[in-house]
Amino acid sequence: MKKLIQLIMAAGLIAQTQTSAASDKFLDLPVDAALKGPHASTLRDVPVFMSGQDHPAATKTLGEYTANRRTNAFGKSDEEGCTIAFLSAIISLQDRAKAEGGSAVVDIKSITKHNDLVSASQYRCVTGAFVANVALTGTIVTTAKP
Repeated sequence: MKKLIQLIMAAGLIAQTQTSAASDKFLDLPVDAALKGPHASTLRDVPVFMSGQDHPAATKTLGEYTANRRTNAFGKSDEEGCTIAFLSAIISLQDRAKAEGGSAVVDIKSITKHNDLVSASQYRCVTGAFVANVALTGTIVTTAKP
């Protein structure tokens, strides 16, 4: 009897996982709205530039890094959850730049769930029933001092 209950519970979990994956929704949202919104006060003092944006010339490239961040989307609009996940990923890249001795993160692209978006003005987020997820990749550089 115990094995039967475990089997039924496992089947239920598998069905729930498949249902949640089926409800995933990809959203392309504006970078500026996130970087200038109310949650942006947590950003670090490392400049970030999306792929295609003009940026200061790099004097040294320190590597390409990835940040994959999720946030609990329960009780939040899709946009709010995505904004929080996006800013968390940006902060992760900024922290990595500081740790590596970089002064900027350039050529940032969305790579969420291997559904890439290369844009100077938008990032991609995937939302589900309970989670918003943003994955970014960017190149850490040093730039000439003004």
